[in-house]
Amino acid sequence: MRKWIIAAVLISFSPRACSWGFLGHKTINETAVFTVPKPLFGFYKYHQNFIKDHAPDADKRRYMLEQEACRHYLDGDHYEHSLPLDTLPKYFQSAVAKYGEDSLLAHGIVPWYILSVMYQLTEAFKDKDIARILKLSADLGHYVGDCHVPLHSTSNYNGQKTGQNGIHALWESRIPEIKSSNYNLFTGLANYCESPVDSIWKAFSESFGLVDSVLMLEKALRSKFSESECYSWEVRGNTVVRVYSLKFSQAYNESLNGMVERRMKAAILCLGSLWYTCWVNAGQPDLPQMPLLPSADELPGDIPKEKKMIGRPEE
Repeated sequence: MRKWIIAAVLISFSPRACSWGFLGHKTINETAVFTVPKPLFGFYKYHQNFIKDHAPDADKRRYMLEQEACRHYLDGDHYEHSLPLDTLPKYFQSAVAKYGEDSLLAHGIVPWYILSVMYQLTEAFKDKDIARILKLSADLGHYVGDCHVPLHSTSNYNGQKTGQNGIHALWESRIPEIKSSNYNLFTGLANYCESPVDSIWKAFSESFGLVDSVLMLEKALRSKFSESECYSWEVRGNTVVRVYSLKFSQAYNESLNGMVERRMKAAILCLGSLWYTCWVNAGQPDLPQMPLLPSADELPGDIPKEKKMIGRPEE
């Protein structure tokens, strides 16, 4: 009995789930580097570790900045029940004129914010501001990754409306955690995007179109498992946490028929293409391959343990 009480003190019933999880976001940013055509490839390859290591920075800011949360999602079902998403203007100012800025911020702005970061990155390329290029490149990877996640395109982002609390972490973090080492993430070379706005909204629409499958497949599978079979306990650092069991996670991944891997690959190719497009639109500047990085005070630090995420939780 005493051992159980001691263990209970250490238990956290669910790990923090920040979109793809740190592993997923780092994998997307790191792998996207290999899609970039020459001569830009040399620059990104030289700074690959920075772009990978700072992939989670946007999630870290969610513990510090109130305005950060809405940049990671868009509740497509607030505007449409099904595809096509033809009521949503593709440009932010048009959307503000139609719905009002407060309403847009309340329901998420991820596709529009990706366009904003692209604009900033293009300007940084024009200025040959290496520190800013790297920071924005890492951030762009984060938001592009989020845009490719079905649960970032719905107000039922954690299954809380359908009795499926925890599905966010299952799809985005648990499955990549146990399966990503076997993923084939080869995508070929990135392409120049003639219409970045169309590419971004296509990615978001594809995510939105997968929401029903993500939810229904999990619900159907859960009916075949007992509660004890759905979860297990693992040691994470100094904490014992309850996680989705290996058996249930693998079964869900099989029922998804590789969806998580496909969305990660799509995010990788999209990110490389957007990086390349920003560089081309900036006039294809020559970039020095030297270790000039953002200063520490320009980047988020570690998340204090007592800090809580501001805005929408994703656990």
